[in-house]
Amino acid sequence: MEDKEKVVLEAMKKAGEPLKTAEIARLTGLDSKEVSKIIKKLKKEGKVTSPKRCYYAPAD
Repeated sequence: MEDKEKVVLEAMKKAGEPLKTAEIARLTGLDSKEVSKIIKKLKKEGKVTSPKRCYYAPAD
């Protein structure tokens, strides 16, 4: 797993609730487009779930 992927996952875990892409971008300091790509990759790997539309949470 790349560093940025770890940063995104850690931000989601710390939040303790599902977050929107823009919120994750704000928390991590990454660009929202980059966060979208990372979330898409993590979802494909089964590390992130989407409990409701446009919200993402770590898959535990």
